[in-house]
Amino acid sequence: MRVRAVRLLPTFCLTEPLASWTTALPPWCYRRQGAERGCRVDIVVPLGALVDTPWYPQSQGALGRSKAAVEPFDTFRPEDESRLWFLDFHWPRGLTPLATLWNEDGYAWGTQLAAERMPLPSGRGIAQRMAGTHTYASPIPLPEGTDFTGRAAAFERSLPRWLDGFPASWQRHRAELDAGWDRLQRRDLRALDRAGLLDALNEARAYHRRAFEIHFEVMYPLLATYLGFSGMCRQLGVPAAEVGRLLQGYDTPIMETDRQLWSLTDRARAAGLAPVFAATEVADLAATLDAAGGPATTWMTDFRDVLRTYGWRTEGSADVALPSWVEDPTPPLGLIKSFIAQPRHDFEAAHHAAVADREAAVDSARSRLTRRETAAFDAGLAAVRRANFMWWQDDHNVVIDLRVALPIRWVALEVARQVGADQEDDTVFLFWHELVDLLAGARRYADLRPRIAARREYFDRWHARRPEMPKVLGTVPDRVDDPILVEVFGLTEHYLDAARSGGDPEQVQTLTGVPVGRGVARGKVRVLTDADHLHLLQPGEVLVCESTSPNWTPAFATIAACVCDGGGTLSHAAIVGREYGVPTVTACAIATTVLSDGDLVEVDGDRGTVRRLARTAKAS
Repeated sequence: MRVRAVRLLPTFCLTEPLASWTTALPPWCYRRQGAERGCRVDIVVPLGALVDTPWYPQSQGALGRSKAAVEPFDTFRPEDESRLWFLDFHWPRGLTPLATLWNEDGYAWGTQLAAERMPLPSGRGIAQRMAGTHTYASPIPLPEGTDFTGRAAAFERSLPRWLDGFPASWQRHRAELDAGWDRLQRRDLRALDRAGLLDALNEARAYHRRAFEIHFEVMYPLLATYLGFSGMCRQLGVPAAEVGRLLQGYDTPIMETDRQLWSLTDRARAAGLAPVFAATEVADLAATLDAAGGPATTWMTDFRDVLRTYGWRTEGSADVALPSWVEDPTPPLGLIKSFIAQPRHDFEAAHHAAVADREAAVDSARSRLTRRETAAFDAGLAAVRRANFMWWQDDHNVVIDLRVALPIRWVALEVARQVGADQEDDTVFLFWHELVDLLAGARRYADLRPRIAARREYFDRWHARRPEMPKVLGTVPDRVDDPILVEVFGLTEHYLDAARSGGDPEQVQTLTGVPVGRGVARGKVRVLTDADHLHLLQPGEVLVCESTSPNWTPAFATIAACVCDGGGTLSHAAIVGREYGVPTVTACAIATTVLSDGDLVEVDGDRGTVRRLARTAKAS
């Protein structure tokens, strides 16, 4: 146990927001407080063997090649024990060697560059360490002696101008991303020789990196806007759980995709295909429907037409190892198979309910305020609706997170085809520089074959270890003040307490987390580690997972409730839980550890509690 004599406190105050909420320091600005004002106790979760654990076989020289704005990603070092590291829930499968491009272009470049350019008052972006194939992250603190007030003032000066221009600037960014996507998607890779493929690979990488520059350049000020408004709301007496409701009820492309899947479900029923879906294993559905002829052939034509518009998405964020729905239609077919077995989700009713709940929350908040406070509240609400983080969260997923890695993947697969690889995805088990060398003729596939096989085994071994990976490592404080870690990743005090203590399934009966989706529901637990098995969810079950990403969204039409280890009020699960009207509790830390398939639980999305009512016989 260590005692630290510094404390971070927000400087946000209500005095100025009442006149003009945008002139106040957002709660990104923190100042260090000396020991004379108190201290807190930090717990150390040792890094142990992770410091000396070998990384991917023959990975020497793979690290440190890519430019980072502040701190490149790495494996764990002994000195890392002095920092807080949390297991990132976005990649529950782990990352193959080529997929670590996310850590280079997204985390180490995108977050750090945006934090330096803004400049972000509370830190310098996010650093990463690899534990096997799994990514741990940590905020990069500002150096001692940094002028926090000066950074905050610079950030504050730029924010109002940025907010005014957000709708137009986001459309420009979207147009840039769409233009790059269209150019890369249209390219006929099979017509290219090795030199042409190398050019295509470098262009795809440039698109990948630029996409994450845009991602975090937009994300940070959007998040600051939300946090400034929510901080003002707290001081006005508006409950924190109500703030998210004020911004719900706005349609996104992710919801549009869900409606398309349900439309295909209706057409499958009308074509008499329900028995075929019910009797066929998910992995065999495409081949079975293609071979059936008649109405099935017509339906599959409609299905593939929908995928040409909505199927350029993967079952995880920014992972070159994952195919799109167009390449592998198993995930959407599995979802349709599960949809056929249940009543149709009423999207229109759910949307109207979300809008009505939003307006009721606005009326409730205003009823507590004086005229002067109402004017400040209305100004802040107009700003956060103009630059709505929750709406943007799903909108950007379509044009960045779910498709940005595909052009790199396509080149890698074409290289594998041209060199006669043993498996079509062998090249995703190469690091970037190895793939470049292979195309440039500096390496031969035959020489790389043994290391690819060894890396596949390494990946599978670490994938199996995911459930036992510690949620936090290093020096863990009793409270985290960084708003990104709290609002997006869900590192609340309850989360830290639970993560540090672990979880004994025999002892833990109630979990506490962040209440983000209203209502109370009971159901049997279904624990899923990733989205590959969403089709196994039965109507009325309670989804328990590390967290959700956009590819999990269709499941919310099936489940009774959702419980996540991670995620805060601005996480995907929180946003979608509110839109679908599903009781949702995030940031429980150990839900996937202490709950088992078949457990009967009660999820209270108003209080943020998950109570186990009965354990499944198998778990007992």
